[in-house]
Amino acid sequence: MVARPVVYARSLVEEVGDRIAHLPDWGWFTPILLFLAAVAAAYVLSWFLNRWGGRLAARTKTPVDDILVKAVRGPLLVMGVVIGASLALAAAPALHPRFLRAADLTLTLVGIYVLAVVAIRITRGLLNHYGTRNASLRPTVPLLTRLAVAAIVVAAALTAFSAFGISIAPLLTTLGIAGLILGLALQDTLGNFFAGLYLNAERPLEVGHYVRLPDSNIEGFVVSVGWRSTRIRELRNTVVVVPNSHLTSNVFINYTLPEPRMSLLVPVSVAYGSDPDQVERLLVEEALEAARQLPGLLSEPAPFVRFIPGFGRSSLDFTLICQAREFVDNFEAQHVLRKRILARLTREGIAIPPPTELVQRDSRLALDDEERPRAL
Repeated sequence: MVARPVVYARSLVEEVGDRIAHLPDWGWFTPILLFLAAVAAAYVLSWFLNRWGGRLAARTKTPVDDILVKAVRGPLLVMGVVIGASLALAAAPALHPRFLRAADLTLTLVGIYVLAVVAIRITRGLLNHYGTRNASLRPTVPLLTRLAVAAIVVAAALTAFSAFGISIAPLLTTLGIAGLILGLALQDTLGNFFAGLYLNAERPLEVGHYVRLPDSNIEGFVVSVGWRSTRIRELRNTVVVVPNSHLTSNVFINYTLPEPRMSLLVPVSVAYGSDPDQVERLLVEEALEAARQLPGLLSEPAPFVRFIPGFGRSSLDFTLICQAREFVDNFEAQHVLRKRILARLTREGIAIPPPTELVQRDSRLALDDEERPRAL
């Protein structure tokens, strides 16, 4: 990212230097004039960008030009000084080779630094802009920015090594082998890291959501979603640390999405011979009355009753369907509803049959038992 502009700039300066060599020999006047001309051109361009660049960029629909103007506006004058000094060295009278080498390396390093700063500003501007507009990308912007900045710094360092004549091929090989070893050694950590990147981008769960992991019997409120693990606070006020890879590779239930409101199903069984219409009416009445007392039990949508599962072995089975404000409200709502329903059925004289189990005994076994001699 940084190496190509530097190589292109150096080749351009060398080409301009070859043409400068054919200029009339005016002594030190020529390099001084070239240096001042480059600085003046950079100053004029910087002034134009400060004065008109923002206005012109604001007229376009794309944000790229606005980001480029802001990123280039400051370092432009420094680049003008670097280019002017390079041209001045190319046109200067005979100088000591060591001085020329030191000056060339210094200007190259300054140019690499300036281009790296510009690349970092452009990268940050683009990530912040698109991260602000895209809600799924917003949580990952800080991490992506740090990774991009690290990549630019590494590229700039490798370019600097190349400018000093240091071969970067062995260094790249070493970095590749080291990266492979680290990848194998940190396989689980990297898996959790990329799983955290997915969770923060896709956001299937967020802080404050109530989730349940059926395979591990863990449920509670999400406390934090990090890059390695997710913390879940259970109802008994204990925090469970779950690796992110476990969340992305297993099924979990989010009781807060798509909205916190959830259905509450209360099964009610009455004795055979009860009037189904009367049972349905009194169950709805008790649910509406309970909704007036409990803020966590909603009266809208209105509660209703269904004759489901229907005909049991010893009872008529109904289901009362209500709406709870959120998942944790269903505990108190079920507690209050069951107490009210029991009291109302008792007042109305509607019996609730105890659970029974039909046991059949094989008649042959019974005959064998009768024929078996009794112990004396």
